[in-house]
Formats: sequence, structure tokens, C-alpha cells
Amino acid sequence: MGKTQSATLTLMNQAVMLLHIQQQTAPGLPSGPRTDQLMNSPAQVLADFRSQVTKLLQERDKEWEASRKLVEAKQLAATLGRVIIEARRADVPVIVRDAITLALGNSTAARIQDLPGPRLKELTGLPPTKAVRALCVWFGIVAGPMMQWPMTSLQSEEIEAFVRSHSNPFDLLHEADVASLLDLGAGDLSFATELVELYVTPLQQRQRELILHALDRLQPGSKLGGPLHPDRERLNGLRSRNGLSFQFYGDQDMFDLDKLDQAGKLAPRYTIATCWAPATPTFAYEPTRLSDQIITQELKRTKGVYRQTNFSGEPALEVQHGDRALLFPVWKFEIRGPLALLDLLARRGFLCVLGAVDTEVFWEILGQLLDDARYRPNNQPFTPDNLGQVFGEIFDRLSNLAPGESLSLSDCGLLRRQIPRILPLHSTQASFYRFRSVQVRRGAVFSGVPASSTARRFTDMAEESPPWMLILVPE
Repeated sequence: MGKTQSATLTLMNQAVMLLHIQQQTAPGLPSGPRTDQLMNSPAQVLADFRSQVTKLLQERDKEWEASRKLVEAKQLAATLGRVIIEARRADVPVIVRDAITLALGNSTAARIQDLPGPRLKELTGLPPTKAVRALCVWFGIVAGPMMQWPMTSLQSEEIEAFVRSHSNPFDLLHEADVASLLDLGAGDLSFATELVELYVTPLQQRQRELILHALDRLQPGSKLGGPLHPDRERLNGLRSRNGLSFQFYGDQDMFDLDKLDQAGKLAPRYTIATCWAPATPTFAYEPTRLSDQIITQELKRTKGVYRQTNFSGEPALEVQHGDRALLFPVWKFEIRGPLALLDLLARRGFLCVLGAVDTEVFWEILGQLLDDARYRPNNQPFTPDNLGQVFGEIFDRLSNLAPGESLSLSDCGLLRRQIPRILPLHSTQASFYRFRSVQVRRGAVFSGVPASSTARRFTDMAEESPPWMLILVPE
């Protein structure tokens, strides 16, 4: 018997022994084990997973058919390795993850016949070839439109170690096996341009390509948004640059990416996902802790009276700010909150960078990253007068950071262990997630680090307090 099969049988024997012990040692039990005692047993966990796989396959005919190519002899080793990597990343029970690793022989099997059929049947209810195909469908690695984009094999602990030892988070593009970045709310593409100038040539010298996808909600050609529109020369320069796979999607809500995903225009996940100067007030108020009424009151108090109107034939938002009437895109005051932004970043990036975060957005985000509920007071907007009271010593430590200085947020307080997902769940996603590390830096621009034009304008804004950078590593 091979080592993999022996380990598989050992795992199964341990599960049976655990059930036997539960039956023998629990006082007052009838002759058979109770249902509630079996719920967390290894055998029950595997049975639940098998049932979920069966149900999913009934809904994924196209993916099931496409999975045939992944078990061809020339593809098998790569497929097994990819399944093992995705099992480690996915939110599945430890016993399922370990059973998959054992059953797939740590991706060393040269033929399907080398895999342990009993273990694969225990996992999926299917014989080996179909079992591997089923796992490909389950973990979403079937060759579909999105799969044309490669993803890094780096694990979160490796990325965390990199961030701790490097001052420039974007240098991960040099170290990772896949150099890819998603720029959310890309505006005039100034950050994208700086990134390309810094990284494309060194990557080219190592026969590697930079994948850069950018999107922004501003509608190309709109009279609203002014200097935040990318000019044609910059767009053409990025599109024609050698060593760069670049795409820009205008008039695109970052929270409505289904059509782009279905068309294969975006990668499932990027080595880095970034957002520069996250919009105020869009991310300055968290709807899960502030009522609509309070948010509306705060908008009028801080921004001014506003109404919908039309400008040059397109819908617009008119805001009365003092004696001036300002015009913005009609969605300017749509409130999504930091939970939605954090959820999106964690889904799309193995490393997440928020740059040039203004004071309002920063503290609202911070309240969602810390574990203690005291930092998320119900229906209490954050103001300069109450931030010290709400955040206490954390407020003092962060406020005393000089521009250019940084610290790990976990040195200030416990990171939130379960952050609720706000966006629609995928089949393999849990309803909660967490960040394993969060680094806070004071300032908008740092030496050698690419930045957006908005970040660089902060130095000329005398009335604005220094902004922040957040560098987050999802678990």
C-alpha cells in the first residue's frame, strides 16, 4: 500500500475511533450517537462537504463540461497543485483541506490511477477522474473566461512577512510569481502611470509582464469630474506600452463587476488591489452603524444642502457649499461605507493598499478593523470632538505619528477576528473574513512609492490634515 493511501486510511480510522469514543464516554447516551454529537465529527464534516459538492455540480453544467481538459495527462500535475493551493486558501474545514491534500498526493501523482480512489470517493462520492473534476468546479478553477489571468501562488503569511520587511508594498510585484494589480477608482490614471514607469522595465528585463487593470465610475466624455478624467494621450501610452497588459474600464461601478467577470476581462484576484483617495462621503459613513437619517443630517451639515439636477444633458448633483453651487456626478453622495470597500479589496487582492486616505474615511475604516465593538458606536457619527473619546489611546498613538512614520495596528489593539461580508457571497465563501495584518502609515507620498495625483496635491492643501496609508494582508 502506498504512503498516501496509508495516511488516508489512518485519517479515516481516527474519525471512526473518535465517533466510538464519543458514544462510549458520553453519560446517559442511548445505544446510538445523538445527531448533535455527530455534527462536528470528521465523518460528518466530510459527509457535509460531499453533499455540498453534489449540489453544486447540479448547478454548474458548463463548468463540469469544461473541467474535462483539466484532467488530461499533460494538465494533471498542474491541476492537482492548483486544487491544493485553492483548498488552503478557501474557507473549508481543516479536515476537508487535509483530506484533499492527502488524496491528491501533494500534486506528485503522474496519473489519475495513482490517486487513492476510496479517499476521493469519500470526499466527493465520485470515482477518481470525476472526483478531481468536481474539486476543480468546487474551487472555481475550471478553465473559464477569468482563468486566462494567472494568480500568484504566494501564501498570506509570505506576503505579511514581505510587508513587514519592505518599505514599498508595491515592490511585491518584483517578488511575486505573478505581477498583477487592480486599481479601483483609478481617476486620471496618474498612479497607474507612475506604477508603469517604475516596474515595467525591471520586469521586462526578467522576461516578465505587468498586468494592470484599472476602473473608474466617471463616464468618459462626461462634463462632470473635471481633472479626474484620464486624457487620451495617457490612455494610448499605457495601451501601447511593451511589457504591459493594460485595460481601463470607465463608467464602471467598482461594486458591480459581474459583467466584466463573465466576459473574462478581470482576474478573479490580483497580487495587489489598491484604491487611492477613497471617496468622501462614499466611504466616510458606515451604514451598518449609522441610520439613513443620521447620514443625511451629517451630509447636509458637513457638505451643504444638495439636490439632483441636470448639466449639459446629463444627471448631476448640485451641492450648495456656502455661497457656491458645486456640481458632481449624480452618484457622488451614494454611501457604501468602509465595510463594502474592505470586502471588495480582500476579495480582489492578496495584498491591499489604500493610499491618501483622508481623516473622515480613515477613522471610519479603522473602527471596522479593530475587534472591540466600542470603536463602532451605534448612531454616533465621528467628529473631531469625539474621536479621542471613542478611540482612546489608539487615537493618541496614531495622531502622534509624524508624516512618514508607520506602525502595525495590532500593536495598538486586537484586529477584528470576524469582519462581516457585505457583498454577495460566492459558493465557497464564508460570511466572515479577517485581515492577518494591517500597517498604518502617516502621509500621502513616500519616497520611491508610486502615488496618485490626488495624493501629491495634499502637500498644497494647507487646511487638510496629513492623510493616511493602510496596507492590509487578508487571511
